[in-house]
Amino acid sequence: MAGKEPLLSALKGGVLRLREDGGPCTDTSPHLASFCQLLETILRKGLRQPAWGFRRRDYWHWLEQLPTGDGGRPSPLSISIQRAGRCREVRTAQGRGRLCLRLALQGKFYDPVSSVLGNEDLLEPFLSLLLVVTEMDFSLDLENCSFLDESWLLPVRITYETVPCRALGIVLRYVDGRVFVTEVLPESQAEVDEVVLAGDILDEINGCSLRNAYSGQAGDMLQKLKGQPLSFRLLRWRWHDGEVYEPLLPYLKVLKEKEPHFQLQQGPRHRAEGEPRRLQGGRLLYNLQYLGQTSIGKYGGKEVLDWAIPAVLEKHSAAREVLFDVKEAEVLVQEKASSKLLCRYPYPTISCVGCRVDRRNVFAFCVATSPENPGGSTFDCLVFASSSEQECEEIIRRIAAGFQHTEWFV
Repeated sequence: MAGKEPLLSALKGGVLRLREDGGPCTDTSPHLASFCQLLETILRKGLRQPAWGFRRRDYWHWLEQLPTGDGGRPSPLSISIQRAGRCREVRTAQGRGRLCLRLALQGKFYDPVSSVLGNEDLLEPFLSLLLVVTEMDFSLDLENCSFLDESWLLPVRITYETVPCRALGIVLRYVDGRVFVTEVLPESQAEVDEVVLAGDILDEINGCSLRNAYSGQAGDMLQKLKGQPLSFRLLRWRWHDGEVYEPLLPYLKVLKEKEPHFQLQQGPRHRAEGEPRRLQGGRLLYNLQYLGQTSIGKYGGKEVLDWAIPAVLEKHSAAREVLFDVKEAEVLVQEKASSKLLCRYPYPTISCVGCRVDRRNVFAFCVATSPENPGGSTFDCLVFASSSEQECEEIIRRIAAGFQHTEWFV
């Protein structure tokens, strides 16, 4: 038995360190990347290369040639190999092999019968260690795979959803098939949402991968999706430790050469001071006063705001403290004290939004009372007060981005 093989001794130490971490092993576990690297090194050791060197072999090349299972029935391993082979976010043999190993760890299996490790003396201790690994819990984001071609270290990956808007307000630059955000424009929808930062990578738009994107591809996709809700997968330039994600450094060097004034954005631009907003499910809610509403008849255009807002204010109704949430497809209003939902208005039911030039901290929007019967519908005008003009303008802008018929001020 080959107990002197240093790679197996190192792998044993790696397994022990993973177990000592406790709990499910996730992408943020400190010893996961080094363990995977050891596993990869063992699988590569002794691989025979073609005599003429036309194509260098990697362990993925023999993984994809393994049998599909007994009687043609796919085995768990063959299913993972097929999934790795179809993934569009990895392009190299190295990336596909790494994705396959991650799928194997997540799936809690390793098939010793199908293994092609050539050294029988090393096979037994290697499999013994892998059996220990199969008893551990792994909780990995298997969709986070677009950097496996370069590294076992994976970036921080988030989802960013925003309302339909004419212009998102981000500037893009293409570097070796990656789509970088180089600037978030002031007063744009992206700045209002406070998610995207200069230096981040657009990895997907509405489920469509941007891995190995050609120049202008993201812009073309956004143009086709104009006016629709958008869902982005973003790869953060900052890693879990707060430093720059290391595999990005070569890209950032090229980006800096192309745009000398480019700077990584440390965080969203500072908001105006005021009452802290409440969080609900990770979303920011506005603290507003609901001043009341009035019926405005069968016309819901922007012109009615000029007299509808004063009409509500003149009633001097008792103001209600509410939480206001501008979501991707609708506006929600909740009672602040109890968080009880008071009303919800999908964007197609909102006909206009705006404020008067003499009361810029007060805004209103009009909604159809019978949206299912457009010909006979009437409209109501709802009026709210914000703590600042800046917040009021921000809310108007966000609602305005959700539908087509809007004028901000009357």
